[in-house]
Amino acid sequence: MARTASTMLPLGEVAPDFELTDVVSGQTVRRDDFVGRPGLLVMFICNHCPFVKHLADPLADFCRRYRQLGLGVVGISSNDVEKYPQDDADAMRVEAQQRGYDFPYLLDETQVVAKAYQAACTPDFFLFDANFHLVYRGQFDSSRPGGELPVTGQDLAAAIDALLAGQPIPEPQLPSLGCNIKWIPGNEPPYFPAPLG
Repeated sequence: MARTASTMLPLGEVAPDFELTDVVSGQTVRRDDFVGRPGLLVMFICNHCPFVKHLADPLADFCRRYRQLGLGVVGISSNDVEKYPQDDADAMRVEAQQRGYDFPYLLDETQVVAKAYQAACTPDFFLFDANFHLVYRGQFDSSRPGGELPVTGQDLAAAIDALLAGQPIPEPQLPSLGCNIKWIPGNEPPYFPAPLG
């Protein structure tokens, strides 16, 4: 598996708008549906990536806990579904139900939203404040597939806890690491990074 790191979008950037379909409910979900929330977590994930599989079950519990505290949460899959049918809408629906994802799981079939967020890998996490300004981007934690560290979500949890408490977001922010987003041929963005190996 080719390891790719986050682009680390500059802090303070405003969350790009989106309008995507939740594969479970069939409803359209927009950024502005989360106006009035203390923050919004946008996660670029997918079904087949080993890095996402490694944390998927703890991630489901993590998101459930923070949604109960009022945080807005969405998961977005932007992979090329023709080459990777295991990431298409039907497979996403099954994955969401089996994992217990209670957040909207959105299909970005044109990859427009991934490009707008400069998403590079799965998983890739973006945390925005109540005004949709970016306050954290980076890893869930330091655990990786095949490693010895447990999945805790401590990096992202520390950022969310600080946001909800009105405190400064802890530094440093470390890039997420995962599989590259599977771009549609000819659709690769200009920021597309070289795999780390």
